[in-house]
Amino acid sequence: MTTLTHRPDTLTRDALALLQPGFHGTTAPDWLLRRIGEGLTSVGLFGRNIHTPAQLAALTAQLRAERDDILVAIDEEGGDVTRLEVREGSSFPGNYALGSVDDVELTRAVARELGSRLAACGVNLNWAPSADVNSDVNNPVIGVRSFGADPALVARHTAAYVEGLQSAGVAACTKHFPGHGDTAVDSHLALPRIDVGVDTLHARELAPFRSAITAGSKSVMSAHILLSALDPDRPATLSPRILTGLLREELGFGGLIVTDGIEMQAIASTYGIERGSVLAIAAGVDAICVGGGLADEGTVLRLRDALVDAVREGELPEERLADAAARVRALADWARRVRGASGPGAAVQEGTAPGAGTSAAGGPDIGLVAARRAVRVTGAVEPLQEAPYVASFAAVANIAVGDETPWGVAAELTALLPGTEAGTYGSGSGAAEVLAAAGERRIVAVVRDLHRHSWMASVLDGIRAARPDTAVVEMGVNHAEPAGSPHIATYGAAPVCGRAAAEVLTGRSV
Repeated sequence: MTTLTHRPDTLTRDALALLQPGFHGTTAPDWLLRRIGEGLTSVGLFGRNIHTPAQLAALTAQLRAERDDILVAIDEEGGDVTRLEVREGSSFPGNYALGSVDDVELTRAVARELGSRLAACGVNLNWAPSADVNSDVNNPVIGVRSFGADPALVARHTAAYVEGLQSAGVAACTKHFPGHGDTAVDSHLALPRIDVGVDTLHARELAPFRSAITAGSKSVMSAHILLSALDPDRPATLSPRILTGLLREELGFGGLIVTDGIEMQAIASTYGIERGSVLAIAAGVDAICVGGGLADEGTVLRLRDALVDAVREGELPEERLADAAARVRALADWARRVRGASGPGAAVQEGTAPGAGTSAAGGPDIGLVAARRAVRVTGAVEPLQEAPYVASFAAVANIAVGDETPWGVAAELTALLPGTEAGTYGSGSGAAEVLAAAGERRIVAVVRDLHRHSWMASVLDGIRAARPDTAVVEMGVNHAEPAGSPHIATYGAAPVCGRAAAEVLTGRSV
């Protein structure tokens, strides 16, 4: 335990309680433990903090030794966005695959199993699910993170995901309120703007959040987007009209409101993180997520002091700070009680670690079951008999997904057809380069969001003109006209999606 030489005042403790910071390393640094002792109530984990389930369990135990009700948060959507399996790829397909199957019991079961694995490692708050309706097929940051483009479908699967996750003792954080699906700009990089009418927003964007609230979502994450019909001046994260007026009063949400990463450029480049944090709390936010990019003690102190100073200078009511801190502590208490109810054995157990291979029910892995059910095939499949050449076309991954998580079908095909060769191609590549590398081997072309990348479509057209038997695997949003012999859509790029595609291509199971 960390010994304090002095006790911070109530205002300082409340300000610390509002922060959900990240840190570097696979053990908690001394500064973080010290701040937990001073009132910090939440910690955010990222891929850099995680190597194995056992190491993660030891880390969360270290944090809990300082504060037994600590909220340990993570951004674990499954599919393309994973922190728990950042170096291996997720054991679960993401939302788009689940939405394509459209079986709410399957979605609930996947979320329950994912939650069980998080809980076994000591994580009790998940910044998921994404409840965004992906109405803009060119959206650069949501895409396969959404259950789909139909509001009713997204609503029912959002509710099922929330129920499944929380049944495992992990609080859901439904995001990105009031909806990031109709944007052509990534809020990590700039401020997106949605210019549609209030009626459209209520019928489309808000429908999944209503369902999440009805399902009992413990928290909601705000989006750094400007919705002109709701507030023409401030992005949702900083808007009292949207967070207090709409989310709290009109929709009746009583849980924790969390910001998306406050250091994202949509806020940081316009308001700065200190000013942005003060405005967010004043607008109705209860917790500030920070740490994806800024993960040091100095950032925590800057934000703490900005909140304290804002209260002392009369800019932020002390009652608003205290109310936000009370909501954080209420969720922390819920998580502690749920964990206690599950018994002291809630640690990493056989069958609950990533990749364990069985579901909570003891049957085939639920992630692979879901991935197999999501696959859609256009055209006849002539199973591969010999090792092929896999050409993967890679665009720059968005920041939420990251570029360190593996994807594709090459590894999975190699397991079935040893000797499979592979290459990765970018926007400067041409069909001749791929054809030369493939030689006489049959080509499997792997793409993500083909409709968004004209260079990719051009190269693929050249390959198919020369080699009509080229099989195409689309692992992103399946919007482009199917092309290939066959065309296989996996609705996500997690390894289980690649495995499901490889099984289709070969007629064998891995």
